[in-house]
Amino acid sequence: MRFRLTPRETSFYDMFAASADNIVTGSKLLMELLGADASDRAEIAERMRAAEHAGDDATHAIFHQLNSSFITPFDREDIYNLASSLDDIMDFMEEAVDLVVLYNVEDLPKGVEQQIEVLARAAELTAEAMPNLRTMDNLTEYWIEVNRLENQADQIHRKLLAMLFNGKYEAIEVLKLKQIVDVLEEAADAFEHVANTVETIAVKES
Repeated sequence: MRFRLTPRETSFYDMFAASADNIVTGSKLLMELLGADASDRAEIAERMRAAEHAGDDATHAIFHQLNSSFITPFDREDIYNLASSLDDIMDFMEEAVDLVVLYNVEDLPKGVEQQIEVLARAAELTAEAMPNLRTMDNLTEYWIEVNRLENQADQIHRKLLAMLFNGKYEAIEVLKLKQIVDVLEEAADAFEHVANTVETIAVKES
């Protein structure tokens, strides 16, 4: 760790941790959606929307702190990228839930539950990793595992696309379901972006 003569603004750590904890909330709502009846999904979507708004608030708080801090714990660009990528995750998860409700999807295709399980695990790992930004300890396994999960998500996504285009679904249903599974894949990509940013920060601070 590099030695610094000037104090650093430490509230960023708590804000990143809060943002990641909120993502765990979002992933649990995704899991809840899987087992919910169509009649209950609108209420889950409302709670997801509230979680997404909380995520926006957390991101804005980080940006405000960034703009008002003379000394930051690590590079300003990395702080911005980390906050933005965390926010992207919540945006994609909220969009997926909203699309399920808007499109009146009765049955999600087999394999979506695997996508969501990967996202839930990535959310847990991200929430566990954020407090470690203070010391930069025990982060290597985090970004390695999130990258592995993203590769797994890619494989699941490709299998889902193959199933959607196998001729068993009506064309309009394919369009609806493909948009949902694509957004879930974007959430997995966003988790990888967070992990890559954390790796960049750790390398710079070492």
